[in-house]
Amino acid sequence: MYLASRTRLAALLAALAVGATGVTTWAHGRGGAPQPTALGAGIRPSVTEGTVVQVVAHPDDDLFFMNPDLSRSISTGVEVATVYLTSGESDGRNEAHSPHLEDPARPADRAAYAEARQNGIRAAYAEMATGDRTGAWRRTAVPTAGGGSAEVDVLVARPHVSLVWMQLREARSISGDNPDSLRGLWDGRAPALGSQLTSGTPVAAPFSYTREQAVEAIAGVFARYRPTTIRTQDPTPGRSPGGALLDHQDHVYGARFVQAAAERYAKSADADAGAGAAGAGAGSRGTGSAGAAGADTARPHFSVQNYVSYPNSSLPPTLGPRAAEEKLGYLKTYAWTDHRDWCGSPAGCGDRKTATRPTGAGWNQAIRYSRGDGTSWLTEGVSGRLWAVAVLDGRMAYWSRGGPATPWQGPRFLPGAGMDAGATAARLPDGRVAVFGTRTTLGTTPGEYGRALVYAVQAEPDGPFGPWRSLGTPDTKDLPDTSAISAPAVAVDPAGRLTVYVRDSARTLRARAQATPDGAFGGWRSLGGAGLQGDPVTATDSAGRRHVYAATARSVLAWTRPSPDATDASDAPLRGPFPTGLPATTGPLSASPRGDGVGLYFRLPGTGAVGTTLVTADGPEPSFSPVTGAGGEGGYGAVGVAGHRLTGRAGAGTAGLSGGPGGAPSWSESQMLYTGAPAAVVQPDGTAVAAALGLDAGLHVTTAPPAGAEPLGSLPPSSPWHGAVPPSTVAQAARAGSGWQR
Repeated sequence: MYLASRTRLAALLAALAVGATGVTTWAHGRGGAPQPTALGAGIRPSVTEGTVVQVVAHPDDDLFFMNPDLSRSISTGVEVATVYLTSGESDGRNEAHSPHLEDPARPADRAAYAEARQNGIRAAYAEMATGDRTGAWRRTAVPTAGGGSAEVDVLVARPHVSLVWMQLREARSISGDNPDSLRGLWDGRAPALGSQLTSGTPVAAPFSYTREQAVEAIAGVFARYRPTTIRTQDPTPGRSPGGALLDHQDHVYGARFVQAAAERYAKSADADAGAGAAGAGAGSRGTGSAGAAGADTARPHFSVQNYVSYPNSSLPPTLGPRAAEEKLGYLKTYAWTDHRDWCGSPAGCGDRKTATRPTGAGWNQAIRYSRGDGTSWLTEGVSGRLWAVAVLDGRMAYWSRGGPATPWQGPRFLPGAGMDAGATAARLPDGRVAVFGTRTTLGTTPGEYGRALVYAVQAEPDGPFGPWRSLGTPDTKDLPDTSAISAPAVAVDPAGRLTVYVRDSARTLRARAQATPDGAFGGWRSLGGAGLQGDPVTATDSAGRRHVYAATARSVLAWTRPSPDATDASDAPLRGPFPTGLPATTGPLSASPRGDGVGLYFRLPGTGAVGTTLVTADGPEPSFSPVTGAGGEGGYGAVGVAGHRLTGRAGAGTAGLSGGPGGAPSWSESQMLYTGAPAAVVQPDGTAVAAALGLDAGLHVTTAPPAGAEPLGSLPPSSPWHGAVPPSTVAQAARAGSGWQR
């Protein structure tokens, strides 16, 4: 049954990808037939483009924690490469975790078990790409920039799909203190980490990496493939109340090596481009420092998406039944559940440990982003001018558009590196824009690793941004290996005073506010709550009452400030937290003014459908209307809100737009997969503008007419999703020829 589900998804994505110049297709609502929509001159509909590189600690982390993003990327035909940092050799026994099945007398063979996991991964990827798990692979050994070797497998029938096996030794324990591990290598307790070669690998000789060599080896993979999207695990999942990491240590420290490698890759590529530009003389185009804002680079820009791993076990499911079934099908293939010897390998054709429970701890039903799932990164500055902000290459990028008839400009960059995925933009009363985000400092020692909240404000309306300023972290007693603060939510009062809200590592709500406009921020305040998940959100209703919301695993908590004259720097900030009585959500929330209250939007567990409630705060406690649906097939991730228009992942995972509550809500699907979350705003004339960051690291936008302005029976927006800024010839050339030789 799951094969049929996969076939349907592949067919849908293939159908959506045909949009020729001048025509695009839209899927109208649930099961509706695609209809052609004419395009305006010069607008090319967005399709999924780019190069995606996943880097995970173990074979199966991608299948458990990055699907269905992974399978949908493969289905579109973009170049996809997955890098496995360790061999995942575990105890060397390819058998189910069951006392009556394990044979303690059977000798452990870590090389063979690692090979069995490779066989299972190759089968799952072949099935995702072609529907046939037995697809042939071309396997070669290549030297790495770190002085070792990697095995690179290319799927013969679909050479845009590659697997890169770094074959380092795994920790062989979820949390045990083993210096001979990625964690020990990162912390400096191991001078080098050795390889664990799989049986049958074309890599001939063992090797080892120092910390520096490991970073260089991963950065070298990025240089080979030149990704536009990097997917990795969560480097800061936080700790339990007892002090244990909330994730596998290989996941956490593998992700930190990816952070360091991405930073190395971005800097080295920029330096090479800057040197080339200097050597070419005047008129050449390149990128050196952040001062070369907006210039073309010798490589495409890239975004980073972080994924939640083990913590999904204790959180509500995010995927609907069909997506969960499809994901489980690939896991069963990897786990070799039918035990048929189709591969001819003495090691086995898959991972029999996973066969005991291919669902994991409910992981087949979930996918979550640990960062970059906020929807407040698009805003209006001075009347008519829009600003979009996002993190590319570890730097804060921004795009702007002067008005509906003027083209978008960008990306341009604020100075400084180390920015985490996710950004928040807020408009001040005079039309200036403030940008907020978090920045990770890697340091050279374990104690120097940490995260801080930073912000920059335009010096004048429509002018340049001022320098970055740090607000530090509310986790003043945090250990270097946590730093699990959320992205910020930002509120602005009528006088222009800013307040930021973050979830701290203890999963409570914290706030820091200005006492005067453009003044210094006060200290961090504790606003309570417990077990908060994801990022907090805030909105102000038409009466000036501020609302703040944060999800928990079981419901949503609310804070309100009933008086518009109070400030969060005063002695009487927000009241709460109030229990809302709302059902569990999948985590990401969005809030937007609606009528005399605030509309709260979220995904419902087990279906991924969008639910919404109207919250009013004119009493001692906020009140909530019954939850209603926003139509369409279920998706996952946050929902951008612009008046009556909603945007988010539609049924096939592509960027979709909805008419929103009222009438007969339904979704139009685009042809584009994206990263992070979409954002949306309403312009003064009521036109809705939505934006998303595509897998090509480009800004894509769409517009929809004001409520009531659509022709009767019309759902699609007035323009399809399309690239805000056409790619330059240099950027297109940089995308060509990536990867090791096919």
